[in-house]
Amino acid sequence: MEKTYQIKSYSKINLGLKVLNLRIDNFHNINSIFIEVDLCDILQFIPSNSFKLNCINKNIPLDNSNTIAQAYKILSEKFDFRKHYEIIIDKNIPVGGGMGGGSSNAAATLKALNKLNNLKLTNKDLMDIALKIGSDVPFFIEGGLKFVYGRGEKIKPHMFSLIDAIYILLVLPKFSIDTSWAYKNIKKKLQYKNYSTKFPPLDSNVKWKLFENDFEDIVGSTYPEIFEIKNILYENGALYSGLSGSGSTMFGVYNDKIALKKTKQLLNHYNTLIVSPIQRK
Repeated sequence: MEKTYQIKSYSKINLGLKVLNLRIDNFHNINSIFIEVDLCDILQFIPSNSFKLNCINKNIPLDNSNTIAQAYKILSEKFDFRKHYEIIIDKNIPVGGGMGGGSSNAAATLKALNKLNNLKLTNKDLMDIALKIGSDVPFFIEGGLKFVYGRGEKIKPHMFSLIDAIYILLVLPKFSIDTSWAYKNIKKKLQYKNYSTKFPPLDSNVKWKLFENDFEDIVGSTYPEIFEIKNILYENGALYSGLSGSGSTMFGVYNDKIALKKTKQLLNHYNTLIVSPIQRK
């Protein structure tokens, strides 16, 4: 009898996020550095007569709007599955937090089904399929530290020699952000059809404060507490503080564990988590 298969579905933060312009396909070109971190959902694949989807600890949509269901549908229609699975989600990544939980779940599903059904798809194959589900999904096929551009489908490895010497404090406000709302509002701010931006190099002399997230002003105009959180993080030793994705998660980058733990205690009226970057070869 086939055993239950389990896969970790990791999250990400954005070190800077620039929205460049609206494309003719109605997506946006972006520049960002994605850092995969070790906060994760757990997906269990249990052999079943048909596809089923359940979540044990959060009230999330389990219909075709769920990215797991979309990933399953695409692969099962493309390949004649002999085996089907009930997928159970143990949800830990905040919903509407800008940490890519839904995108990561879709990518984890594609990778798991590729293995379980012996489809022999390459990462490039999986990334092409992933883009049909969402702009951030291709990144999670390989994860790690990447420079992401285009609408999210163009991905390059990015080096950071100090990656194992930094710690990240996540601060999770009690509100969530709908990504479509954020992009709808940022359209009003786009002034140029084309412009490019370069982030500072991630070396031993990295200029942290040159990283910017274009969504901060959008989200902060409605939820000004993100600026209060940002200031507290900076005032208590953060090398960098910013919004992840379109929010609502705020984070601080630290190289001092004592300052990190002190700040976590200071922000104990929020849900806070200490996470680490995931390094991939």
